[in-house]
Amino acid sequence: MVNSSTTQQAESPVNIKQSRYALELNQLTKNYGSSRGITELDLTVEQGEIFGFLGPNGAGKTTTIRLLLNLIYPTSGKARIFGLDSQSDTVEIRKHIGYLPGEFTLYSNLTGVKTLEYFANLRGGVDWKYVQELAQRLDLDMSKKFKQYSRGNKQKVGVIQALMHKPRLLVLDEPTSGLDPLNQQEFYKLIQETKASGSTIFLSSHIMSEVEKVCDRVAIIREGKLVKIGLISELTDIKAHSLEITFNGQVPLEALNAIPGLSRFEVAPNDHLQTVRCVARAESLDKVLKVLAGYTVLNFVSREPSLEETFLDYYREQK
Repeated sequence: MVNSSTTQQAESPVNIKQSRYALELNQLTKNYGSSRGITELDLTVEQGEIFGFLGPNGAGKTTTIRLLLNLIYPTSGKARIFGLDSQSDTVEIRKHIGYLPGEFTLYSNLTGVKTLEYFANLRGGVDWKYVQELAQRLDLDMSKKFKQYSRGNKQKVGVIQALMHKPRLLVLDEPTSGLDPLNQQEFYKLIQETKASGSTIFLSSHIMSEVEKVCDRVAIIREGKLVKIGLISELTDIKAHSLEITFNGQVPLEALNAIPGLSRFEVAPNDHLQTVRCVARAESLDKVLKVLAGYTVLNFVSREPSLEETFLDYYREQK
């Protein structure tokens, strides 16, 4: 059985206590040749904040995380964690980090409890009551073998192993992938509790609503380069909605087309009904609703488009 004694966060070296930043990237670059990597990233993350790292799939999020954790080596530039060099101080840094990779896999014949005991022993023992609490909150049956788990349950094991030792820095790569909505909400609560304890969270995602829900600040990466860094409140110029509006009769196409921030219009006639589909920037929604007020609308659906769609429209408008 795992060492069940309660262990607190490991005693920090002096430079961890004195460092203002949890993460510092200085001209960090990874060149894969013909494949896209990352280029000259400059970024700082304050201790105690939840920082979102947002971008479409393939933008360079996972590459950046793997460089931070010294899983791959940079072509040039530097990364520091709590003031320590990510390459030369790897052993010390890993004492203070919890990491959930984008695809969490382990030995298929180990049960959930044996998997978590394995990680606990690697870390010199954890508070096993806390592990059990996490499993209960995420509704995980730890007695099943890893190969019997659904994708969502495998992700729960990954979340627990990242949180179980109460790390000072939590690095999460697409953490809610596979989790159902109830477990996602519980995960968000856990993240807020982790922040309240004084830890820093670096959360990579391609889901804008997820980042909005939990993060204090955000950096947006596109094609391996940082394109925007700021507070969550400053994301309004890039946030978009996919609208589907069904009219009974006349469609105000001219009025809708005149609204700035609307794009990708498509009209699908169906007998006497017509459905308009388009993408609207957040600041355009009020104008859309005012136009619709004068017409017979039978159905109005708004959803968040993929970040790939959002970026495609946003950067087309910037050209």
